[in-house]
Amino acid sequence: MVKWEEKDQIVSVFVVAFNTRSGNMLEWCLPKDMDLDGVEFKAIASGSHRVTTDFIYFRKGSYFGLACFANMAVESTVERGARMKSVGILSPSYTLLYRYMSFLEHQVRLQLQTPGHYSPLEAFYEDKRALLPPSGDGVVTACPANAWGAAINHCMHPEMKITHPAGCMSQFIRFFGEQIMVLWKLALLRRRILIFSPPPVGVVCYRVYCCCCLANISLPGIGEAVPEFRPFFYVNVADISALENELSYVACTTEKIFEEKKDLYDVYVDNQNVKTYRDGLKPLLRLSTADREKYRKLTEQRLMLLYSQEENGDCVSSEEDLFILFFLEQNNRIFQTLGEVAGSPDPTLTQESVRAMGLDPHGDRLFLLHLLEIYGYDTLLVSEQLCCS
Repeated sequence: MVKWEEKDQIVSVFVVAFNTRSGNMLEWCLPKDMDLDGVEFKAIASGSHRVTTDFIYFRKGSYFGLACFANMAVESTVERGARMKSVGILSPSYTLLYRYMSFLEHQVRLQLQTPGHYSPLEAFYEDKRALLPPSGDGVVTACPANAWGAAINHCMHPEMKITHPAGCMSQFIRFFGEQIMVLWKLALLRRRILIFSPPPVGVVCYRVYCCCCLANISLPGIGEAVPEFRPFFYVNVADISALENELSYVACTTEKIFEEKKDLYDVYVDNQNVKTYRDGLKPLLRLSTADREKYRKLTEQRLMLLYSQEENGDCVSSEEDLFILFFLEQNNRIFQTLGEVAGSPDPTLTQESVRAMGLDPHGDRLFLLHLLEIYGYDTLLVSEQLCCS
């Protein structure tokens, strides 16, 4: 990680408003020459008129954005009884955006109550604006692998603890239950995952982030040749052309029309329903015996942590650390075993080696074959026991 990424790095601040005649519009921004075309449809998600407040993470070119939305009742007939605005920022990295959430929430309320008062936003931009590096487009990877340490309390990327509120990961796992194991496999296989949900969209943006965390690998050299698994966060119909060129992503939307665009995604998640129209992936939606065992262990570890916190006043270890480290260790275990088999005199995957990965030789066979192909282990031989089981 280069030092500039750890500092304040706001490249733009803006206000978006809903106009009853012209729809969503960019009301104000700094710097004035910033290309913010289309940001008005990202900062106010489709269907936001149904909620009073929301927040939205999104991608804009090579930048990531965070906008806070608010909807206030007014007596103005011109505004048809409602004033809706969003105040947002852009940065090369999404990992630091959350620290400005409360500021943006406060500013959008001010914009609703006293429209046109931009001096706090101007001061904020002058204080936080980024000095971008001379080379590079500002893109950062999701959950950088080299930031992971051995100890649980030091395994988190330092900004990652800021990027989500307490309970984000635990809520994610409680929401999906055992289905988390299906999402874990699909994330590790770098599939294109699209999550649908009506507004509010903020909590769904956190699910996008959590999906990315499932695919972390900290072993050197692993995954360098596979597509990068980056979060797109909130997307709308204007992003269709960009998504068409993506080999791997996870995103969320409030627009139901995306479900019909089956060439844009591999997996569609509607509430807790994970589905695919690709025949080759359908068997992966079924939980294996090993999946259920891993989920049981995860639940058990969480209960042990909660007990420890209650009994000993342990405020250092967190559920977030536990969950992220659980999947990191599982992923490392798989690739550590694959590396050992590949380097052995008899590079053949057997039932024993598959079990050593924490996988089910029968139920996870298709997942394993996909994994070998994607990560370049296609020179490994597969035991007939696995092929014919």
